[in-house]
Amino acid sequence: MKKLLTFIILTLAFGCSYAQFAKIVDKDGSVNLRKESNIKSRVIGKIKSGEIVYVYIGNENSSWMPVDYYQENGSILSGYIHISRLLFIDSYEEIPSVSEDENGASFIMRNFDIQIRSEKFNYKENQKYFAEKHYKDYSLPTYKGQNIWGMSSLIPKTHYISIKVHIGNQYVEIPEKDIENLFDVNNASAHCFFDKKTETLYIISMNADGSDTYEVVWIIEKGKYKGRKVYDTAL
Repeated sequence: MKKLLTFIILTLAFGCSYAQFAKIVDKDGSVNLRKESNIKSRVIGKIKSGEIVYVYIGNENSSWMPVDYYQENGSILSGYIHISRLLFIDSYEEIPSVSEDENGASFIMRNFDIQIRSEKFNYKENQKYFAEKHYKDYSLPTYKGQNIWGMSSLIPKTHYISIKVHIGNQYVEIPEKDIENLFDVNNASAHCFFDKKTETLYIISMNADGSDTYEVVWIIEKGKYKGRKVYDTAL
């Protein structure tokens, strides 16, 4: 929460904005997502406690935070949640980075050993996996059947090879399908946080740049991979 307050002070002072992941916390089991930033506004959805949302913090002096939330059907629900129902992921214990470069990043602390590996993307070898997904009024590029994240240029610069996690005698590797469509990796932006209460590890990275920037979080709970969330960071 200290980090959050610092960022809020900066955004209010300088008029800048940023976004970050947060977990829904509500003793009743779910929270109302409202259309506008006040308690009287229409409820447009409910989000269960423990779910991860993407919170936008700008220069508004308000305790209501604009958020995006990926629903089970893959669509994004956008609205407002009171800040008292949000627990920011960076408020958890951070596992320090011991090394990072264009080839990867390592995080080690006590019984945690997290290894992120990336490399230059061989477009010629992988060109066959690119295609177009057509919608009614537009089309989007895909890679191995999935929507593409990143690609600040027409050809990806880098991609993930693997993300491997050791927690004591437990071993978890992020599935290939949850890293293979993420391009233009920025290992310097990677961070790892651990929630002791729920034994949940969050691996976060902001990749690419400009209008193609995206932020991803992979979630490992009690030694089991639970999935990922990826959001466009355009504010």
